[in-house]
Amino acid sequence: MVLLYTAQFPQVQNPRDTFGEGQTLADEAYRAIKADIVRGVRTPGERLRIEKLRTIYNIGPTPLREALQRLSADRLVVVEGNRGFTVAALDSEEFNDLNTARIAVEKAALRLSVQAGGIEWESGVVAAAYVMEREDKKLSEHGGLVTDSWEQANAAFHASLVAACKSKWLLWTRSHLHDLCERYRRAAVTRGVGDRALYVEHSELAMSALARDADLVCELTERHYSRTAHLFEQMLRQ
Repeated sequence: MVLLYTAQFPQVQNPRDTFGEGQTLADEAYRAIKADIVRGVRTPGERLRIEKLRTIYNIGPTPLREALQRLSADRLVVVEGNRGFTVAALDSEEFNDLNTARIAVEKAALRLSVQAGGIEWESGVVAAAYVMEREDKKLSEHGGLVTDSWEQANAAFHASLVAACKSKWLLWTRSHLHDLCERYRRAAVTRGVGDRALYVEHSELAMSALARDADLVCELTERHYSRTAHLFEQMLRQ
């Protein structure tokens, strides 16, 4: 067995623009479109026409434009002047840059977490690693097709390793970089899972963290993330 924001949004004056308690339609549009971009439902280079989005998401043009502006700040959407909005392309240089930043932040958070983690942290790592093992095996059995359940397990597993880090800014930055990397990771893992023993990689990460070997868990994490970036570059060449 393997051992495994709270953002404040401006109040909307028109009650028809609200979506649930404390939520706006722009928030809902932002989450829905972002999720579809990450999953590849909205494809790289796709024109995001407001009228089409109104039909798909059943949300009015003003909240949709606000959501698209927020997504452009996340670099998931490109604003093309008078031409409107387009889903950002997948770019290897950007992914390498994101990966460099992510590795640096992740390693800093890991060191703090391994140092400060107690029994609850250890239990969380073991539980997340168990779920990750099951999802990795299912991923391999189904030809490497990345599912939402695998992504959720992967996110939860890596989050468990840094859960004892007490720096809120490190964790916030890490979470944001994770989201930006996700659509690249989905593409790379789906096409390269046959060449990787993800189960082994995740198992080694969990065991080194539980052994309190900060140097090793950081080394393995950098290798783990770098392999994904390498697979993405291979995918583009092919």
